[in-house]
Amino acid sequence: MSGFDNFNTDFYQSSYSVDDQSQAGYGYGNAENPYNKPYGQYDYSQPVGYASPGVMQPQQQYTGQIFQPTQTYTPSPSQSLYTSSFDDEPPLLEELGINFDHIWQKTLTVLHPMKVADGSIMNETDLAGPMVFCLAFGATLLLSGKIQFGYVYGISAIGCLGMYCLLNLMSMTGVSFGCVASVLGYCLLPMILLSSFGVLLSLQGMMGIILTAAIIGWCSLSASKIFISALAMDGQQLLVAYPCALLYGVFALISVF
Repeated sequence: MSGFDNFNTDFYQSSYSVDDQSQAGYGYGNAENPYNKPYGQYDYSQPVGYASPGVMQPQQQYTGQIFQPTQTYTPSPSQSLYTSSFDDEPPLLEELGINFDHIWQKTLTVLHPMKVADGSIMNETDLAGPMVFCLAFGATLLLSGKIQFGYVYGISAIGCLGMYCLLNLMSMTGVSFGCVASVLGYCLLPMILLSSFGVLLSLQGMMGIILTAAIIGWCSLSASKIFISALAMDGQQLLVAYPCALLYGVFALISVF
């Protein structure tokens, strides 16, 4: 045991003593530091500041008056989030592209083959009138006992596609598919009159053949007149009227037979 005690004392020699704990440690050895005083000797009467200067800002005094709120920021009408109102919005029919004035003018142009067509109006993609006329044509055929709605829409689509290709080859400016469908649909109006006559009388006699030929010429003349005015194809009305007559001839065959 004596050898172990000698080894323990000789293992590490240090000048550190317990009395050094009362002195400063970790670099805070200043005698004026109030935290280094022993227990019971600290002067609690002296105020100690825990916050560094500049952290807490002094409060601003209220300069307004009692019961009178200060003026707040009110955005101007130009800076408002909702700058537009319902009064500035266009009508719903105009957003959908339905103009009853133009529909009426196109209808009158078709009903009057000798009337000069307005190219600016006819060059619009208006499918409201053609859809109504196709439904009316199918309804009059239905009154005659002919359920031909599928044939009406199928022949209309094929005819519009063929006329679209033909007119783009013949004209210099070109034309849209919607414009072709609109013109051909409006010019279907005389064919509705033919199918209406078919409800009252037979169209397979001589009178029916003459009436059918007149209606086909009426439809093709109106369609070719509108195409010529809209596409500025002067002197080519007969060339445009021939394929139109072939298309409306198919509709006439549906009405007669």
